[in-house]
Amino acid sequence: MALPVTFIYPPYYEGYLKRAALQNTLLENLRQSKTQGIDFFSLVPVAKESFAYSPGKWTVKEVLQHCIDTERIFAYRALRFARNDQTELAGYNEETYGKEMCCEGRSLVQMVREFERLRDTTIDLFECFSEEELARDGVASGQRISVEAIGYILTGHLLHHVEVVRNRYLL
Repeated sequence: MALPVTFIYPPYYEGYLKRAALQNTLLENLRQSKTQGIDFFSLVPVAKESFAYSPGKWTVKEVLQHCIDTERIFAYRALRFARNDQTELAGYNEETYGKEMCCEGRSLVQMVREFERLRDTTIDLFECFSEEELARDGVASGQRISVEAIGYILTGHLLHHVEVVRNRYLL
């Protein structure tokens, strides 16, 4: 996989980057994955919304909430680094967040709408970044990562979870 020079990322995110269509622009990736995510989660049957494929695993709604939480956190990181803020940012423990999700009482339809609005603001954010800002990087969770890489990781992260739900929750 040939990555742009501005891509700085921890090896942990390699799998997400492989899911992103790196031949497309970052904005094309964000838009296409938005459509794919919305289309997919909109078709999940109501009976499967609160289904977990194994004890201790997240439900379908919790998977989407995890994607929403991650989108917010990573977009914030991108903003800080694009603005040349070199303050090291704390880590994000998805398991801790997972224990505090507020999915009960919400429908998957509501959550899909929330994701759609959130991704639109992420696209707006990345649209305003210059090439120089996209190339900037910073440290989050003790690891150096670039703004542009964060955008592609958001694409791959969502597509990863769509694939997990498709294969483990809906088959």
